[in-house]
Amino acid sequence: MTDIIKRTTVMVRDAERAARWYELVFGMTRWMDTPFTLSGDQLAAGKTGDKTRLIILKCKDDLIGMIGLLEWLNPKQDAPSALPTEIAFGTPLFVVASEDARQAIERARTLGSRIHCELHDWQVTGADGKQKDMIGCSFWDLDGYFYEVNQLVKVHA
Repeated sequence: MTDIIKRTTVMVRDAERAARWYELVFGMTRWMDTPFTLSGDQLAAGKTGDKTRLIILKCKDDLIGMIGLLEWLNPKQDAPSALPTEIAFGTPLFVVASEDARQAIERARTLGSRIHCELHDWQVTGADGKQKDMIGCSFWDLDGYFYEVNQLVKVHA
């Protein structure tokens, strides 16, 4: 048996605002939206009895590639005042296979994201040994999580 990673959950300042960003930038849809009270056992954050809200968004698949947005409602959790400007060790880097990278970066820009790399052409040799022509860009979401967005243009035989 091989396990799968079905979801990554990130802590956000405002789950509703964050969900709207993911819906507009990547076209994700809500899979679940629920408040819950922490048990104090499994999650290495918060305390027993903390009130939170979890919104889970999905792309095309109902099992993998989902993102969870976890907001502390009571007590509110302190968030850093300054968002990151580089990726630090231990920080996730999210990679998105986009059908329209140009629109993704423009929507992210419109919603206030910090853009790291504008849209550009690049090539990669895939795991199958074939060269792939790509366009890509990168930016942070509104809570400081980094996204590399790539769109496949052509696969060479």
